[in-house]
Amino acid sequence: MNQIRAAITGVAGYVPEYVLNNAELEQMVDTTNDWILSRTGISERRILKGEGMGSSEMAVKAVNDLLAKTNTLPNDVELLICATVTPDMQFPSTANVIADKCGIKDGFGFDISAACSGFIYSLVTASKFIETGLYKKVVVVGVDKMSSIINYQDRATCVIFGDGGGAVMLEPSTDGNGIVDSILRSDGAGRSFLNQKAGGSAYPASIETVTNQEHYVHQEGQTVFKFAVNNMADVAAKIMERNNLTADDVAWLVPHQANKRIIDATASRMGLSEDKVIVNIQKYGNTTNGTLPLCMWEWEKKFKKGDNLILAAFGGGFTWGSIYLKWAY
Repeated sequence: MNQIRAAITGVAGYVPEYVLNNAELEQMVDTTNDWILSRTGISERRILKGEGMGSSEMAVKAVNDLLAKTNTLPNDVELLICATVTPDMQFPSTANVIADKCGIKDGFGFDISAACSGFIYSLVTASKFIETGLYKKVVVVGVDKMSSIINYQDRATCVIFGDGGGAVMLEPSTDGNGIVDSILRSDGAGRSFLNQKAGGSAYPASIETVTNQEHYVHQEGQTVFKFAVNNMADVAAKIMERNNLTADDVAWLVPHQANKRIIDATASRMGLSEDKVIVNIQKYGNTTNGTLPLCMWEWEKKFKKGDNLILAAFGGGFTWGSIYLKWAY
């Protein structure tokens, strides 16, 4: 009997209509277009506008599109995992909200929070339900409304992040395609360098936490940059080495879109030419859990069945990881 692998059989994405470009940010905070471009590679990012609209608003659009593209009925979905750091509410899970809005009633769902590595963590977690033969249709969502936790007076963070997300369908495959290998890592000693201090049980919301602006993303950029460059590049190179892959064997690098310099460093460590690296940070910014599915959504038509893809991400916590998969369609 051939080995069962979890294969991506469809991908969909969604970004809000509103475009926040660098020129508008120049009017909001002490920065310039040249400063932003030289340090991040970002020209614009999308922002979700509208009262009461959370991350599920974008996820539902992506999941409904995914179900239509894969000819899947909502009740055929057995599990939905949502990677997010900006849930609609503390509870219930955003996965449950998405499932309800999409009419998915016969399965179950839960959220995974691992900062920018959450989508990779979720994809690996979901793959195990497929590989064991327990389920045949699993949806993995990566989505964030980062604008809800960004201080637009902090030029160190407000230029980086945007809103958006996507979803993939996982199904069993026995033809050799699908997720082949993964490496997941974390180091909690990095938690003080990139976090959102208030809003959890340690620092519940209060007048003081709001006044002190502790519900926004806090990032110590230079430290995070150094760790991200080293660890994201290392784990991507390690998964190639572990699977005896050369640069010629890799069709595409699908990197987390945190910073163009981090992406370039990862590709360089892997020995990949620029034409094998997926980059859309210039128009979406860092959408946290949304970056990887949005990359696959935009490049879907360029992928060929059997292509070797390397996914890599690094996030707050610190968390990082890489996946080696063979494209299934």
